[in-house]
Amino acid sequence: MYTLSKNLKLSAIIFMVVGAVLFAVDYVMLPKSTADIEAMEAAHGGGHGDTAHEVDGGTHTEKGHSTEIHGESNHASGVAHGDSQLADSHDGDHADGGHVMSKEEHLEHTLHQYQNKPWSAIYIAAFFFFMIALACLAFYAVQYVAQAGWSPLLLRVMEGITGYLLPGSIIMFVLLALSGFHLNHLFHWMDPDLLVEGGDKYDKLIAGKSGYLNVTGLLIRAAVFIAGWNIYRFFAVKFSKNQDEGADNRWHKKSFKAAAGFLVFFIYTESIMSWDWIMSLDPHWFSTLFGWYVFAGMMVCAITVIAMVTIYLKSIGLLENVNDSHIHDLAKFMFAFSIFWTYLWFSQFMLIWYSNIPEEVTYYITRIEDYNLPFFGMLAMNFVFPLLLLMNSEYKRINWFVMMAGVVILLGHYLDLFNMVMPATVGKSWSIGFVEIGSLMFFFGLFIFVVFSSLAKRPLEPKRNPLIEESKHFHY
Repeated sequence: MYTLSKNLKLSAIIFMVVGAVLFAVDYVMLPKSTADIEAMEAAHGGGHGDTAHEVDGGTHTEKGHSTEIHGESNHASGVAHGDSQLADSHDGDHADGGHVMSKEEHLEHTLHQYQNKPWSAIYIAAFFFFMIALACLAFYAVQYVAQAGWSPLLLRVMEGITGYLLPGSIIMFVLLALSGFHLNHLFHWMDPDLLVEGGDKYDKLIAGKSGYLNVTGLLIRAAVFIAGWNIYRFFAVKFSKNQDEGADNRWHKKSFKAAAGFLVFFIYTESIMSWDWIMSLDPHWFSTLFGWYVFAGMMVCAITVIAMVTIYLKSIGLLENVNDSHIHDLAKFMFAFSIFWTYLWFSQFMLIWYSNIPEEVTYYITRIEDYNLPFFGMLAMNFVFPLLLLMNSEYKRINWFVMMAGVVILLGHYLDLFNMVMPATVGKSWSIGFVEIGSLMFFFGLFIFVVFSSLAKRPLEPKRNPLIEESKHFHY
């Protein structure tokens, strides 16, 4: 039976407190008015003179490149940007509507970007740990549906990690609701002025999507998804407890049926969730692969955390029946999903880049030009490092090696999420400072506290799982 140690509990609390302090310090230092923005630009030798924007039949000039933008829906039909076709049709870098951005509008626009920084940092960190818990629940369900014989010894670890699902999903819902109440500018499409036909900010494309992209629909879908995920988690844990105390395998059979139903629900809702919560931050851009792309990142992070928690518990003398073959299998999944993620990333990137359609390719041009280091850094961390560290079969059995690879993978996928969110919400005003580090530390501490508190509630080894003996004697 695992007991949450005072040191681990204290460490989690320290992470939360220090994270909150770092966040608060940086938040206080952020510009609060257009006068602050003007002073910052003057101090850096910049200003509105460097940026001139005219959308819908004008010229977009910004620090050395020019863009011809035409059409009625902020889509570009012709662009001069080196040899590339570029249409920057999201809120990150240009004015709303079809008019030249004045100095006051430019300052207001930049202020919104800086005001989005703390919200974006919280949103990224909250979603990052939430997606680990959700993907871990899906991996847990897969074990029951597949009747896997190697994994029953790890089921309690998975149940512990999914303990974060309820608080994590509630936090995400609150953040979405606050965006819907216009407490921030994360979701550009939530601006009601974009739907006013004939107005200065009218956006035909976003107005055309308003039947789906609206706050009421977003929150209803989020509530249904969150309820479904947490209801399955509740019954999965309940059936698991009943199986331990039962005299036959009927609860295990119920677990199988519940897991099969959940996986159908999950594969649909995960895709829609990724469109709603991440892709709609760039409402002019879409990818049919995006749901799978987010899924691959979620799964590799979840399996990595399962491996790291298992190795930690084994290092303190628990899970004595878990052997190197279990760790080897987890590391194989880490490697496999890293390659799967890379395949999806390249498929999405290659098709969009090669077709060179302006309203699509601008998604990557923005990230390559303005987020060069985090963009290419996350590629190295999510593909090159797992490939080099986990390709060798023997390395997958070395616990400290798997832990090291796990740290790189998790940081790499945090950067991947950073690249999905920040360009759409803060544009060129991004940084990795105290608000980003503080948010990550706070949610890391909360995740550790919730997960290990959940692990302490039950014995770590299932008693009556019909496949437990096979798991104890698993060797590969």
